[in-house]
Amino acid sequence: MSDNDTYEDDIDESLLEDSPVEEEDRIVAGESLPLDPDITVYRLRLPYANETFLAIFPGGTAKPGDQVVVPTRYGRDLARVLGPIGQDNARLFTEVARIDRNATADDLARAETNLKQEADTFNLCQEKIEDHGLDMRLISVHYLLEEPKILFFFFAETRVDFRDLVRDLVVVYKTRIELRQIGVRDEARILGGLGICGRDFCCHGVSDKLKPVSIKMAKDQNLSLNSIKISGPCDRLLCCLAYEHSFYSEQRRLFPPDGCRLDYEGTLWKVTEANVVTGKVTLVAEDGRQLHLPQNKFERVDGRWQASAD
Repeated sequence: MSDNDTYEDDIDESLLEDSPVEEEDRIVAGESLPLDPDITVYRLRLPYANETFLAIFPGGTAKPGDQVVVPTRYGRDLARVLGPIGQDNARLFTEVARIDRNATADDLARAETNLKQEADTFNLCQEKIEDHGLDMRLISVHYLLEEPKILFFFFAETRVDFRDLVRDLVVVYKTRIELRQIGVRDEARILGGLGICGRDFCCHGVSDKLKPVSIKMAKDQNLSLNSIKISGPCDRLLCCLAYEHSFYSEQRRLFPPDGCRLDYEGTLWKVTEANVVTGKVTLVAEDGRQLHLPQNKFERVDGRWQASAD
């Protein structure tokens, strides 16, 4: 068997599928829980993939900002320590990794060298993609620190036959080549950027966990259903719709629903809008009069909404 065949066999065909966004897929297999409550659990970040996961450090300690060597779902590599987390919600943990050691000066020097090589490798891979006429967009390239492997993250609308591309890369780099197809939301999560609010993308700066987002969330938040206004630069629904949905769901229980009819000061009114942000409820009478009342004037009694005149 030739070296090329060996490297080609290392390519997992399942990686052609769009990257899952479930939290379990972002956590590295390792130490099984439950853990001793006295053990410190750290949250780590992989900068090149903008992913976070949990880890313990038996026999060692780490501070926020430290670089550590740890097994990841891509292979053994460097990760940055974000800090320790509380164990009050330990029952929610699934799996954690085990940190090997703090990064040494040699580790950091090697990572710096790899970083410079990644830029050249990105350019060469981009040329190969164009030569083969592949309908794919290269996102990033990463050299693992302690394993002979290069990761290539790319986006494509459909499955891509990249076997010839892999062969070309193997001939040049003589190491394992792993191509990972990711979704357009994952592309935004990895690269980052500014959202319509003027701040960093939620998926990049707030959380790396991509929650499902639905048009119903926009409706529940009384937002315009104009796709331009409720979509991010990735052309998918805004992540913040999901992050804020629980707040709106809880608050809307305190408001009468749209279309509800109730009596107020001897007049029958119809609820046309409940604004969670302002805390106001808009009512319209049969003669066209409009009224705005604060949420605290409404209560549900025996299954029916009432408005107090106080």
